Amino acid sequence: MIIMDIKADNLYGLKNFHMNMSYPKKIVDSTIIGEYLEGRPNFRYKKINIIMGANATGKTSLGKLLMLFANYFKDGDHRRFVNIIDDKEKDAALIIDFVTNEDFLYRFSLRIAADIEEEPAERQVESKIYYTSIGRRDNYELCAERLDKGQGEEVEYEDIDLRGWYFSYPQDAWKNKTYGSIENDERYLYILEQILKTLDPSIQEVIKVRELNNTYAIKLNHQEVIIKDGKITETDVLSSGTKAGLDISYIIASIICNRHDLYYCDELFSYVNSDVEKTCLSIIIEKLQGRKQLFFTTHNTDILDMQLPKHAFTFLKKDAADQKMPIKCVNASEFLKRNTDCLKNAVENDLFCTKPALDKLYEIADL
Repeated sequence: MIIMDIKADNLYGLKNFHMNMSYPKKIVDSTIIGEYLEGRPNFRYKKINIIMGANATGKTSLGKLLMLFANYFKDGDHRRFVNIIDDKEKDAALIIDFVTNEDFLYRFSLRIAADIEEEPAERQVESKIYYTSIGRRDNYELCAERLDKGQGEEVEYEDIDLRGWYFSYPQDAWKNKTYGSIENDERYLYILEQILKTLDPSIQEVIKVRELNNTYAIKLNHQEVIIKDGKITETDVLSSGTKAGLDISYIIASIICNRHDLYYCDELFSYVNSDVEKTCLSIIIEKLQGRKQLFFTTHNTDILDMQLPKHAFTFLKKDAADQKMPIKCVNASEFLKRNTDCLKNAVENDLFCTKPALDKLYEIADL
């Protein structure tokens, strides 16, 4: 599944929020290969979406919203959206355009009526999914325009053929966190060992425990840590960065093993060295072939030094004074038009106005 456009209102802290994943023209010598649908070169999409912004600007909320949307196709239950309405006295809405392995542009449209007297489960919900074919010369904008005009055909959620998705969040503090694994593929064990040894040189090897299903042993200098069914037996032995390596390993391995199409990695490298983050991201980008898409949130400005097209970067900023649209998307490519424009300089000079205000912190020094 490829996400092409998101409009969200009154869900989590997102109000009149809009984020688009198409881009207007082909990038010559781009470092990201295949940012268009095969056989439909005009239908371009952002395969890599690096999302940056200060704290509380909606990066995690956006990921959780997309996760709820993806999980909707398991059962068609609207209550997952009703439960995240921000202002109960106002309507809520969600519109998402997306593409699957078929050459159709789908639109999921959801509207939830405000009713403070009713229980959340009793609120009036209107939803539908409709689609239009993607012609060989069509771009996203032409297909979206047809849907805007009501020219699409309606379809039920269970009739849409989706591939897998994976969402990762910084949950190191959770003692019961479960990590993904790929038990029947030797490439996973190799990737897991290489990444964990990079993050912690004291790790000697990672082996599969043959006597137990889905069980791995991480052997350090003087002890051993067991991971069974994604659970770490001794959570205090491994550092936060090493535990993050379990998620990193699974994501890279699942991309190589073609297990999922959509990935949302939220602050996956918070506890990891910057060079490791850049190297792993470059591997992910290289291996993300076909109709796949990555959303990747980070605070690491060293990522801006990677030779990626400017349209790959989106900055979220929060304006608490703007009640109608408190969280906004800023696309770097809309500001930096020339190839010679330096994205990192623009961020360091706060061209996008996304740096956090520090005046209240400075007031502490005056005490």
